[in-house]
Amino acid sequence: MREASDIQAANFDTFAVCMIASWYISNIGVLLLNKYLLSLWGFKYPIFLTMLHMLSCLILSIVVRLTGLVPRQHIRNRRHMFKVSVLSLVFVVSVVGGNISLRFIPVSFNQAIGATTPFFTALVSLFIYIVSYTDFHAHQSFLCAY
Repeated sequence: MREASDIQAANFDTFAVCMIASWYISNIGVLLLNKYLLSLWGFKYPIFLTMLHMLSCLILSIVVRLTGLVPRQHIRNRRHMFKVSVLSLVFVVSVVGGNISLRFIPVSFNQAIGATTPFFTALVSLFIYIVSYTDFHAHQSFLCAY
């Protein structure tokens, strides 16, 4: 019985590593392709490009949901729907801003700015949400960025 759980754990670890690696590689690919399209090739429609990204995310999400890899999560009430909608709006604005910025700044600078996100997230949390982070959590959030 112990052997079966070890095999399941190894399979889960392999799956997790593959998913993280594919996410990381696709992130690099999307960033470099966006830079190529927006600044080198001269594509002048960053909002349209963002719409294509979101459409691709929708299609992939539907495929993942239909395959049963991830269980469906239901919206519980209007307040929950509002929170999800605000998060979606902030995400879209962030992606549009990132795509527009790629026309004007190098990819390396874009990544350097992105690497400061955990620091500013913790800082904003302290002021807005009055959340106190232990040293462990603060260090953990900074390590995740690298």
